[in-house]
Amino acid sequence: MSKFLSVQCKCGNKLVVFGNATDKVACGKCNAVVSHPTGGRAHINGKIMEVLP
Repeated sequence: MSKFLSVQCKCGNKLVVFGNATDKVACGKCNAVVSHPTGGRAHINGKIMEVLP
């Protein structure tokens, strides 16, 4: 089952990412890539703060 994740970037900015994201997700504040697609579940480069319902 796919979930939305609250992820904190290395700069401290928090954003919501889909667990099975098919595109790269970049931080809006520092432009660092927070999520890479892998064909299944996304590889998260930040700290997962919370799994959202």
